[in-house]
Amino acid sequence: MMNSHTVHVQDPDLAALAGLLADRTRASFCLALLDGRAWTAIELARHAGVAASTATEHLNLLVTGGLLAQERQGRHRYVRLADPATAELIENLAAMAPRRAAPPSLPAVSRSRALARARTCYDHLAGALGVAITTAMTDRGLLDWEQGLTLTGDGTAWLAELGITLPPARRRPPVRSCLDWTERRPHLAGTVGAAFCRHAFDSGWVNRIGTSRAIALTDAGQRALRDHLSLTGASFVAERT
Repeated sequence: MMNSHTVHVQDPDLAALAGLLADRTRASFCLALLDGRAWTAIELARHAGVAASTATEHLNLLVTGGLLAQERQGRHRYVRLADPATAELIENLAAMAPRRAAPPSLPAVSRSRALARARTCYDHLAGALGVAITTAMTDRGLLDWEQGLTLTGDGTAWLAELGITLPPARRRPPVRSCLDWTERRPHLAGTVGAAFCRHAFDSGWVNRIGTSRAIALTDAGQRALRDHLSLTGASFVAERT
């Protein structure tokens, strides 16, 4: 029974959150920031094709709304996605969003193919490469999906053999399924996914392609995936020119 001492819990303002992403420029910023790096307003303005002053207005809204975090170094202001949960929200929404038809051009097609082949999703691997690694880990019994995604004992030992050290347990789960927006299948997120991605970069298995979040699997990476996961395939290997 309610009385004067009853605390009224307000419903989450989902419409306000949706409104932040209901603008193509702001949505473009969030997708770009899925590369896990911090960007300046000028860089994001150039990416979205808008004026720097317009970019600043949109970034202020995203920071105030909690989707982005900002930091300053001298006169420069950098923004990044607020946290891994925000990144996974953006990626999941991208997977559900309809595809936008774009005028065909060779650069646009090349960028699209590169992103679909292999990319970073905030701090873990995505695209055909990320999905293939997740599937191979499952096939080898390193991941188990029967009662929600979990890292098995064999998986923990396998990571140790690779020299991958996981950070202390915190609020972020060790493993988490993230729906890939190009493959429409899950790839591995969580602290394990982030640690594997970091190890792949540090070991020279993957390299970034320009300033986008597309990445390329190196010859060393191909050998590593073959040796450690018996994984081969052309769907995530860049075309040779």
